[in-house]
Amino acid sequence: MNQLENLRKDLEEKFAGEKFEFESQNGGNIISLSPAQVVPVLKHFKDSGRFDFLMQVAGSDFPEREKRFEVTYELFSSKNAKRVRLKTRVAENEQIPTATQVWRGADWFEREIYDMFGVRFDGHHNMRRILTHHQFKGHPLRKDYPADLQQHCTETLPLHFDEDPNYQDSGRDLVPLNIGPSHPATHGTLRIMVKLDGEKVHRANVEIGFLHRCFEKMAETHPYNQVIPYTDRLNYCSAPINNVAYCKTVEKMLGVEIPPKAKAIRIILMELSRIIDHCVCIAANAVDLGALTGFFHLFQYREKVYTLFEKLCGARLTVSMTRVGGMANNPPEGWYNDVLAFCKEMRQGVDELDKLLTGNKIWIQRTRGVGSISAEEAIEWGYTGPCLRAAGVALDLRKTDPYYGYESLDFDVPVGTSGDVFDRYLVRVAEMRESLKIIEQVAKNIPPGDYTIRDKGIVLPEKKDVYGNIEGLMNHFMLVIKGLRPPAGEIYDAVEAANGELGFYLISDNSGRPYRLKVRPPCFAIYQSFPKQITGGLVADVIAILGSMNLIAGELDR
Repeated sequence: MNQLENLRKDLEEKFAGEKFEFESQNGGNIISLSPAQVVPVLKHFKDSGRFDFLMQVAGSDFPEREKRFEVTYELFSSKNAKRVRLKTRVAENEQIPTATQVWRGADWFEREIYDMFGVRFDGHHNMRRILTHHQFKGHPLRKDYPADLQQHCTETLPLHFDEDPNYQDSGRDLVPLNIGPSHPATHGTLRIMVKLDGEKVHRANVEIGFLHRCFEKMAETHPYNQVIPYTDRLNYCSAPINNVAYCKTVEKMLGVEIPPKAKAIRIILMELSRIIDHCVCIAANAVDLGALTGFFHLFQYREKVYTLFEKLCGARLTVSMTRVGGMANNPPEGWYNDVLAFCKEMRQGVDELDKLLTGNKIWIQRTRGVGSISAEEAIEWGYTGPCLRAAGVALDLRKTDPYYGYESLDFDVPVGTSGDVFDRYLVRVAEMRESLKIIEQVAKNIPPGDYTIRDKGIVLPEKKDVYGNIEGLMNHFMLVIKGLRPPAGEIYDAVEAANGELGFYLISDNSGRPYRLKVRPPCFAIYQSFPKQITGGLVADVIAILGSMNLIAGELDR
């Protein structure tokens, strides 16, 4: 019996007489249900142990329907890597019971849907905007909202905090404080609002949306291939992983398999990106706590990786080197040897980092026991990636749900025990070493063959054919004018990015542009727990915890 039949039987037994619709699409299982059924089914799946993660909640707009809005819930099981998507439809003035009563991690995802579409979640403790500012009118991801209609914010809000029925004022004279967005550690994109009782954080809240660039709206107005440069600007510290995740989703929707050589190149690029992403995280976290030497040390190796990217495609930071169907081009001669030479240098660089920080008394005092979180709490909030593994959960999609041949590679998944800042650091250092192992295995055994598929309806012909024969010219012309046209349907696909699960939920209407493209950014789920993590701790620890979460505003705000 397959998974969908198992779920059908389970729900029919648990909810006898209630109506559900079941379907499989592009490898994913979907259950359609009414808004009133959402919370009971979510609770049943969680309590029964079938699914322990609520990966994301996404909204979509179908204005021609009587119930124009669609809300989907992506569930995942860390035990067997199974997924299921719950889907419900709501009308303009209809509400859905909040899923925060089942998973706390639904909090920001529901607020985002309210902000972008206007769908309200009954019982949510803080149903207000999250990505757009408080003066914003309308809901930007509705189909009738013009993509070029900008609304500027002219005034700031005073310090504000979420409503909490359990909150009790201590009666003491508390000091209000804004930390950011002008604070150096917040990089101009985060506002942390606190009330201090001496040196301790008595109350906390955060404000995001300072770098909202309308990625999902822009994806609806551009052909599939032209979305690739926008993905670079999600997590710009590891841009190729975003390229790969998006292209992998579209390829799965198209039903195509990329050549083994393209898979190998993608693995190398993703692991190089993981290394430099961890370099940025550790270096920025260290410099925010006063350890400047580590910053200079690690950024040397980041620049070396950028040089490898530059040799491959001419760009360094935002590379756009992946294509639907494979890669943009073959690596130049000697590139794999350059990669192997870098691995040798980087391994020595990680050893030196160990000497700089791992045993450093000041580093240990500033990070050990700070920001601890249990495995259960991390799962509840939707943590993935190094922050989850630092809490002791060995979940890594490269192992649990492998792709591109990761299952045949020899590498380990480092885990911590306490989930504190120090363990997050140790996990990232260990992952850099594991990534080096992966890169060396792949770079020494590059498969022969082409770097892309040669499907005229998907991949542009090479320039020599465009300029050399009429067939190549016409193929180029037709693909540019017509664009990729995946079959109508929907899909959710994900990769293990440097910060955790990076997923794309794509709805196609068989046109040349995505009807809906929702990105599941890893640090969005992680950051929503930040106010709780810093409450009760020292104000000095706020910055240590912030840096350990590795927040990239490009993917946080999108």
